[in-house]
Amino acid sequence: MNPLESVTHLTPEHWARANRLLVRKALAEFAHERLLTPEPVDDEPTGSTGPAGRRYLIRSNDGGVEYRFTARLLSLEHWHIDPESITRHRDGAELPLDALDLCTELRGALGLSDRVLPVYLEEITSTLAGTAYKLSRPAVSAAELARADFQAVETGMTEGHPCFVANNGRLGFGIHEYHRYAPEAAHPVRLLWLAAHRDHATFTCAADLDYDTLMAYELGTETLDRFAATLTDLGLDPADYLFIPVHPWQWWNRLAVTFAGEVAQRRLVCLGEGPDDYLAQQSIRTFFNVSAPERHYVKTALSVLNMGFLRGLSAAYMAATPAINDWLAELFDADEVIKETGLTVLRERAAIGYRHQQFEAATDRYSPYRKMLAALWRESPVPALAPGRRLATMASLVHVDRDGRSLAAALVAESGLAPEVWLRRYLDAYLVPLLHAFYAYDLAFMPHGENVILVLDGGTVERVIFKDIAEEICVMDPAVELPETVRRVQAEIPEDMRLLSIFTDVFDCFFRHLNAVLSTEGVLDEESFWRTVAACAADYRDRVPHLADRFRRYDLFADEFALSCLNRLQLRNNEQMVDLADPSAALQLVGTLANPLARYAPAG
Repeated sequence: MNPLESVTHLTPEHWARANRLLVRKALAEFAHERLLTPEPVDDEPTGSTGPAGRRYLIRSNDGGVEYRFTARLLSLEHWHIDPESITRHRDGAELPLDALDLCTELRGALGLSDRVLPVYLEEITSTLAGTAYKLSRPAVSAAELARADFQAVETGMTEGHPCFVANNGRLGFGIHEYHRYAPEAAHPVRLLWLAAHRDHATFTCAADLDYDTLMAYELGTETLDRFAATLTDLGLDPADYLFIPVHPWQWWNRLAVTFAGEVAQRRLVCLGEGPDDYLAQQSIRTFFNVSAPERHYVKTALSVLNMGFLRGLSAAYMAATPAINDWLAELFDADEVIKETGLTVLRERAAIGYRHQQFEAATDRYSPYRKMLAALWRESPVPALAPGRRLATMASLVHVDRDGRSLAAALVAESGLAPEVWLRRYLDAYLVPLLHAFYAYDLAFMPHGENVILVLDGGTVERVIFKDIAEEICVMDPAVELPETVRRVQAEIPEDMRLLSIFTDVFDCFFRHLNAVLSTEGVLDEESFWRTVAACAADYRDRVPHLADRFRRYDLFADEFALSCLNRLQLRNNEQMVDLADPSAALQLVGTLANPLARYAPAG
């Protein structure tokens, strides 16, 4: 790529717009997490009764800079800020909005240490650059996206995680790599394949699968023969090796350098590209096969810093992944409530990991050096799709186009249903299985928008599909008997924190935003939104009277619940926010939120 062409999206206009949008999000989410306290401004003409809200200000740590804006305070202390209303002032002069300046001016309130601050600023800059790139692309309306195919929706998302401010850092990508590998670039990618010596590699798979069957399905005879010939031409026996897919970035930037000794001694052999084109998904290290959509997703290690983690993939974790998926599939297949919701899970069918013995001897389990070479194969949702149905990432429900129109509202219009009916169909498909997993099995998912796929009939949510299972589920009761191969997912979560898997991950991190887009667009008022959520939960409770004790123990209609703050985690440690083996230990809890379901608590 021509160096000049690589930065054509970085214009003053795009940069200013990107900063305005990110400053809006930063003010809103930092205020939500009580890092900032907006002060009402009573001496301005905009009153508190107008549809846009009222005027507020936030002062910098030294008191010299003021941010002023118009906002509405919605349920769950959601600050809906009008981006066009934001102004920044020092000594009476108006200054341009700049997200990096905001972070430095408020670094004390944000708790940014000298170590974290410069890296966080780099993540903010990268997030801004990604927004500028998206702004340079042709605009796609929410109505168009509501009728688009699966991958057009996936690559059309513009916001990333709705809570995290620095949500598109991707530190490690050069600008040419951004254009090639970022999901929004929608550039087809061919994965590289390595041969990994069996003495150092571990392959595991579901009980009804084996290595040869998987490779034949994913690669085909011609490619397998080509790979085998590469090995025999080097005087190596193909039977001594396992084939492993890698992200091209990982080969060029990590494996060919950091694992140079493994390559030199032929424990790793580069075989070249595979035969299929893939598209990067929102998670950046997972690929969807566009040449053969019925084939598996491939999730790869990618040693890039993004949203609180280096996105490596642990070889040790991968070994147990298929067994965990088999266990969950068996559990759900036998459950009538789950089957009635239509929920399916994309099983992670096979995994492979390579263990560099010298780095393992020198590091602990947290080390990124242990997460440089692994991959897994996850089922594609395409083969199980009924005729006339479409797929869309659930993240799309809170997507808003450049004209301020939400995709959720466009789907409601497309469905022809009343908004409450549309919402209830979605809740029956998404919320009910999450509630049942919790109340029946003490099982929690990480059910954010990128981890859930909607199956759409027209504009109506018919059912949902969960994915990214093995790394992000938790059995919260240590007394539950689990097979040895599954015990990794078991963690001792304190009683008072268990229901946060619903209150935080579902209500605060997703429904808060969905309520905001529907209510501010005039599709569904807040009262109707939360009344519909409450009715769904109450009807589920009535459906499972044998779990009544569990409902009393974990009250979904409690007056309040703890505010668990995601940005505070990243601001404190942006390289390892949470230990997945002990997820509750790192939680940043700051007071409570009023539960919007409390007023609709069923009697008895």
